[in-house]
Amino acid sequence: MKEEARAMKTEYATIVEQPSSHCCFCSMQCGLELLPNEKTGALTIKPSSVFPVATGRLCQKGLNALEHVVHPERILEPLLKQKGLLPWRPLSWAEAYSGIAEKIIELQELHGRDAVGVYGGGSLTNEVCYLLGKFTRVALRSRYIDYNGRYCMSSAAAASNQAFGIDRGMTMPLSEIPNAKYIILAGTNIAECQPTMMPYLLEAKKKGAVIVTIDPRNTMTSKVADVHVRLQPGFDSVFVNGLLNVMITEKLVDERFVRERTVGFEQVQDAVKSYTPERVETMTGILEAVVRTVARGFAKAESGIVLTARGLEQQKNGVENTLNYINLCLLTGKIGRPGCGYGAVTGQANGQGGREHGQKADQLPGYRLIEDPAAREHVAGVWGIDPAELPGKGVSAYELLQKVDEGEVKGLIVLGSNPLVSSPNNRMVERALQKLELLVVIDMFETETARYAHYLLPGSSFSEAEGTLTNLEGRVFHRRQATELPGRAKLDYRILCELAEALGRGKYFQYAGIEDVFDELAAASAGGKADYSGITYRRLQEAKGLFWPCPSPDHPGTPHLFQERFHHPDGKARLFGIEPKMPGEPIDGEYP
Repeated sequence: MKEEARAMKTEYATIVEQPSSHCCFCSMQCGLELLPNEKTGALTIKPSSVFPVATGRLCQKGLNALEHVVHPERILEPLLKQKGLLPWRPLSWAEAYSGIAEKIIELQELHGRDAVGVYGGGSLTNEVCYLLGKFTRVALRSRYIDYNGRYCMSSAAAASNQAFGIDRGMTMPLSEIPNAKYIILAGTNIAECQPTMMPYLLEAKKKGAVIVTIDPRNTMTSKVADVHVRLQPGFDSVFVNGLLNVMITEKLVDERFVRERTVGFEQVQDAVKSYTPERVETMTGILEAVVRTVARGFAKAESGIVLTARGLEQQKNGVENTLNYINLCLLTGKIGRPGCGYGAVTGQANGQGGREHGQKADQLPGYRLIEDPAAREHVAGVWGIDPAELPGKGVSAYELLQKVDEGEVKGLIVLGSNPLVSSPNNRMVERALQKLELLVVIDMFETETARYAHYLLPGSSFSEAEGTLTNLEGRVFHRRQATELPGRAKLDYRILCELAEALGRGKYFQYAGIEDVFDELAAASAGGKADYSGITYRRLQEAKGLFWPCPSPDHPGTPHLFQERFHHPDGKARLFGIEPKMPGEPIDGEYP
């Protein structure tokens, strides 16, 4: 087996002219270079010194990013499974497209266009995310598309939209972290999840910054903190209300900023009035002195940054938790200036771009809402269809799987995700998958989800697919192709275009190459919140990435958001008074 794997490595990863790429895992998207071993021909990875984000570093994930690309169990040809869990049968691409298209047409004729849905992922390129949305609405003409980012960033996205009027993971570039004098890390374990971000924090600490970690556990990240708050799960808003109470009571609020650039201070004042440090200690066990120390430290610091992640977002009151942490930045005026800002530390490789251009059930490219008549008219114009042809909004990822279980959705196409593993209530998901009359999975492996598929189509890996991604800062960058496709595998975007052709909708998916897809994406996003219209492949290659919004070819991009105004019509941010709810599942002896 080892000899076979070694041979596979040489055969699979045929190197192309310029073997550089980006790690496929977390949202740092560190640059890497692929080098052939002179003796074995197998490729090895070293950090790129060119990409500015990771400062020439890679973690263990990045150093091993090729393992799945060259794995001997990779799917190399289209496969069909006709009944239950019978063995797979290889077939040609033409047979696969014909069979899938025939079944889709049959299901839609019997049950309506919404009988077939699409389930995407947060690791796909911007171009493939965009095409998935377009394919669903134009080729399938279905309302049902969503993606696994619903289980990741949706709370933070909703909170940012409510508070700022726009959702970008970080309001400032990573390069501002070393300029911060006080940093709060809530529900995030950066040292283990985004290791190459740690140098930014360590540089800040070297310059004298205070770092506070808020996490029920002692983590690798908390080891570098000056203050570690071991908060019980579900009590984030109680704790933050205590911080806000101290800031307001002791007049540590930036009154001018609050008056001129925010709305809703009175609601916050009322909501936190009863959350004295003494009461917070009673409710959470966090000492009164700690509450006062953190509140005073952050408020009095010359600059400060708050970073949150899934720990507080993936709760039933995750949006409220996130809004309250945003309140800390807004009440102290720590946003839109050097060393200041708020960030939700994105998990997946393209968790940011994945939700900007059409994978979410209610959105069109550029963060446009699908039920906004002006948005529909603009995007339909780019796509060459009548706005009336566009379906309405669908449902979230989990609700989509529920509709499968309920029998409303009869066919599903899954790309870049494994919902049987990543979804809650996986017994329901497994039951639902078995009810599908058509399940098409585009993947590199026979995943847990793919075992229930009727068609398993071999897609492309990160090193084989050229395209763009958007990292946690909001930096759009170009990832070139580094290796050739193995076997009969195809690029994901080509699979979607060719399947659209089989469905009789191919005229809307005519692209000479992936750059054409990006140019259309940029045009579709023009005027939207996530405006990419000034971005081109050439500009990305020259600048090593550009921050959106970038609305014109001469625009430099926007590394720092909210320097002058927020994205609400009146230019002001929204403060929210949060009334903490008890956690959905309080800890106890059996489940500590």
